[in-house]
Amino acid sequence: MTSMTVGPTEQVVSRQIIIGVDTHKYAHVAVALDHLGARIAAQHVAANREGYAQLEAWAASLAGNGRVLAYGVEGTGSYGVGLASFLRRAGHRVIEVNRGDRRSRRSNGKSDTLDAEAAARAVLGIARRSRSQPTGPLR
Repeated sequence: MTSMTVGPTEQVVSRQIIIGVDTHKYAHVAVALDHLGARIAAQHVAANREGYAQLEAWAASLAGNGRVLAYGVEGTGSYGVGLASFLRRAGHRVIEVNRGDRRSRRSNGKSDTLDAEAAARAVLGIARRSRSQPTGPLR
């Protein structure tokens, strides 16, 4: 009889995630949330084509067999325009997110990672509202 050793099985994670991005001239900061709002990870990338590709690959790796529901990007009319264009051409849903109120951001502490997380949470709120709205006539 032949014996076979089987190593531990790798569990493939399948998640639906949302990415929030705080954009700047030279670098972007991204935060990933799962569909329930739990923070998964954060990433800094260069604000160029290589950085955009790195961000997309990072997000895909976090989703596993799942998918990235949307990217919430601040500043799609300025520093985020290149990233938003790259992601849209790749077939992703991109939602422009307004920067938070400066006064409240200062009182809660200013950080690029917190701003990216706030962008992701804004998109999460949009996704939750769109799922909870009725799709047919009310009876």
